Amino acid sequence: MMRNHTWVRNAVTILAAPLLGLALPAYAHRLEKRFTVEIRPTVTVRNFHGKITVKSWPKSEVVVVANHASEKTEVDAEQSGNRVDVITHHLTDKVAPNELEANYEITVPEETELQVRTDSGWVIVERVSGDMTISTIAANVDLKEVAGYLVIDTVNGSLVCTRCAGRIDFKSIGGNLSLLQPVANTIRASTSSGSILFDGDFVRFGTYNLRTNTGPIDVIFSESDSFNLVATSLNGKVDSGVSLKPPSHVRRGTPAQATSLMGTYNTGLARVELTSFSGTIRIAKRD
Repeated sequence: MMRNHTWVRNAVTILAAPLLGLALPAYAHRLEKRFTVEIRPTVTVRNFHGKITVKSWPKSEVVVVANHASEKTEVDAEQSGNRVDVITHHLTDKVAPNELEANYEITVPEETELQVRTDSGWVIVERVSGDMTISTIAANVDLKEVAGYLVIDTVNGSLVCTRCAGRIDFKSIGGNLSLLQPVANTIRASTSSGSILFDGDFVRFGTYNLRTNTGPIDVIFSESDSFNLVATSLNGKVDSGVSLKPPSHVRRGTPAQATSLMGTYNTGLARVELTSFSGTIRIAKRD
């Protein structure tokens, strides 16, 4: 009789083993590290594919939480002085694209310099004040309430920048750019086939240079804004119902076939230059 009970017990164990395996989390490997840092640390991130989220807190500490599933991939974080380096690397040359995925949640002091490089996925940065360099191939970038000198370079990744302050340099081949309620005093952006949307106020004495090749440029501004505008599309069109004061001097060097709009709105404190080769430029005042 005892032998029967033993057999049943063993059978249940064997049958339950696969079910226990199914209950394991999708990301079987987890890394968590904490680093005490001084004021204005530097955090670098090197990843292949995945979601990178960086948020701030008032502590002088960097916390890195990483998750990945593949045995062929490894994540690590190390400190060197006031710099924390976060890196994903593969352990063999034969790695499938889906085996490269690693996701990071990084918490940093409010004033932190960031350097992020990733191929694909998503980069999210919220409420961090410090210079940032973000380079991606196809990863989209979402910045919220950040400030500093922001340099974003992508191939096909898009950028959404909400209430960003400081200076913004964006360059892409096929990525789109959305600037929502920016408070940046200098914006320089160019994309070849992507689109550009500026929806916000022009800072007094700010400089804004937005350029596309084939993509459209849409600018929505406030009635209280003050700017000098030069909008030119070589083979496209400029669509605007905005009443501008004509320039006192005619700008030279614009091709005869180009569609252009030049003039001053209110007292012309900010400088706005919109340029496209064949895209449509639309300028409208917010209702």
